[in-house]
Amino acid sequence: MQKERPVKIRGDKLKELMDARGVGVDQLAAAVERDGLKGERALSAVRNWIRGNDHPRCKPADAAKLAGALGVRVTDIARFTSSIFGHRGSPRKAKLLVDLIRGKTIDQAISALSFTTKRAAVDVKKCLDAAVADAQQFEADVTNLVVAESRCDHGLRMKRFQPKDRGRAHPIIKRFSNITIGVQERTGR
Repeated sequence: MQKERPVKIRGDKLKELMDARGVGVDQLAAAVERDGLKGERALSAVRNWIRGNDHPRCKPADAAKLAGALGVRVTDIARFTSSIFGHRGSPRKAKLLVDLIRGKTIDQAISALSFTTKRAAVDVKKCLDAAVADAQQFEADVTNLVVAESRCDHGLRMKRFQPKDRGRAHPIIKRFSNITIGVQERTGR
């Protein structure tokens, strides 16, 4: 069984669709209500999602209810993200690949990652494939997906020491990085 990952709601698109359809925050909050998210908490959650905050995390069922209340598909209001924590490589090196694929279509990004010789390309490609798989669960058009979010943050640092002459020790710092890739459907062609 595949684990359900949280969906990131695109606040600007949600606000635009609310204005176009004439749906209020109260109606969306009523549609999203479930155990643990009732009344004022549901209202606060919808307001946060409109602002672009990701708290509380939007579950796939919540995104489906929001889309149903607005009369659109989930892929119209959501961004599908995937993360890899603890990539064994420095953020500076992985950032080159993350910047390479940002804004490109999925086909262009996969071909760019397939033909690069950098070691981080394997983990970036895994992260991209996971985000595309999440989008496919909601019947997203894979040919219409673009890499909307791609970033590489600093992770843990492993410290080691190299013995040197006269009893000294030189530190060796091995850096790790956290890679995040987000895909969404292209809005206008």
